[in-house]
Amino acid sequence: MLTLLQGETSASSYNILDQSIKETFTAIDRFEGQAVGELQKMRDQEIYLEAGYTDFKEYCQGELSAWGGYRRITQLLGAKKVMDTVGELGQYIKNERQARPLLRLIKEPEKLKQAVAIALEQNPSPSESDFAAAAQKVVPRQPRQKNQEPMVPKNQEPMVPSSPKVTVTRPSHPRYGESGTIEADAPNHNQQIVTFADGSKELVNNTDLDAPNVPYPAQRAYPPEYANAISQLKQQHQQELERLEQELRIGLQAEANTRAEQQVQEQLASLQQLFQQQKEQNIHLQQRLDEMEALRQLEFENQQLKQRIQELENAVQQQPAQQWSNTFTQQAAKALNKQVKQSLEKTIDLRSLAYEPPKENAQECLRLMGIALGNLATAMNNTQALQAAALLLGSEPTPQAIAYRAEQLQLIPQAVSEIRQVLSQPGCSWQDYLTVAQEYESIKQDYLAELTPQEIELITALEKSTRSIVDQAPSFQDEDGADFSQEVLKPQSRQGVGDRV
Repeated sequence: MLTLLQGETSASSYNILDQSIKETFTAIDRFEGQAVGELQKMRDQEIYLEAGYTDFKEYCQGELSAWGGYRRITQLLGAKKVMDTVGELGQYIKNERQARPLLRLIKEPEKLKQAVAIALEQNPSPSESDFAAAAQKVVPRQPRQKNQEPMVPKNQEPMVPSSPKVTVTRPSHPRYGESGTIEADAPNHNQQIVTFADGSKELVNNTDLDAPNVPYPAQRAYPPEYANAISQLKQQHQQELERLEQELRIGLQAEANTRAEQQVQEQLASLQQLFQQQKEQNIHLQQRLDEMEALRQLEFENQQLKQRIQELENAVQQQPAQQWSNTFTQQAAKALNKQVKQSLEKTIDLRSLAYEPPKENAQECLRLMGIALGNLATAMNNTQALQAAALLLGSEPTPQAIAYRAEQLQLIPQAVSEIRQVLSQPGCSWQDYLTVAQEYESIKQDYLAELTPQEIELITALEKSTRSIVDQAPSFQDEDGADFSQEVLKPQSRQGVGDRV
């Protein structure tokens, strides 16, 4: 609890206490404005009917009597109406007390705004008296006629002399220099009710009036027991104010801390999301760079392989004829070199796969990639590239097996084309199919994978029809006991793909 020690008058203590008091009153005004909004919702939407009240007045008297009842609620709603009427100028009206003297101008919005503007010209932070003076300037009040009643003698002397004249002597007061009379009893020991020449009555501090003419009322004397009770009540009231002040300060501090933590969490979440996006972009860029570097390296290796193949061809042509077994073998070697060169030229086109993945013929792309990796492994003696090529081509991870497999794969398109040409002929027989298929017996599974299901069924049907004819025919055996009829279903032993190299 915020308290000051007796005799402590340091500037820092005064500043702390003064700031705390201002913050407390500001919070009270803010909560009061929030309560007015909730009261409007209760009144306009008639939510009080859910509790059994017949009208808004009955609700105020039944539930809000501890806070002034219907009269106080009406004052708050009237002040809210004044603030809404003046529009942007309403931000300078801090509470209901300041709006009270302007309420009589609510039916004339232009004059109401004019009064607020005049008050702001006089004081950038106007008070209740500033608004009252401005309203009086815009629409002066007519003095009310009072029935003068004869003074009734009392037992005690009147505390206020009859109609003493006073003058406002404080320069900052709106009524500075004006004179008036005191026609009513003072409400307290520090203020007087002054009636000015225009008939308006205002509550003026004694310090704002000329001291010799101010009739200070005599202070009432209380019995000792009453004085002690009043002192205890004041002390309790002061303690209660300090307690409320401390609770309010703790609540405001907690609210500020909660908002600050929420803002920090939102900023951290935003930064983490931004960092993640940047990280993903960096990874994507690094992948693109790696792909470009790999393609560049592959192109360089292809150029080296082309040069090496050209050197081998030149060396082959320069060798004497007696080093070759026959002309067919030499021609087969040239054909193989030509096919390898064509495969290398195709591998260069694999760079397009890095920009757009193949939509069709993916198997052919994998084969070309395997051939390129095999050539790269042979040129660089790279074990990993050799294993990758063997995995793609479906062979053993040796240079000889990969070269043999690559040669076989080069013949797949030709084999498929020739077999489809035979199958498309009218009256195609099993023997016609075998005549072509025996050329590619070593890659039978490969070219069958390229054929359509209809073509596979046609081949199977041809085989079944031929087998049934053979089964019905008489069997013939040679001197060694071999069955000639079964030889019809088998491909003739001709030079295979591997024997042509």
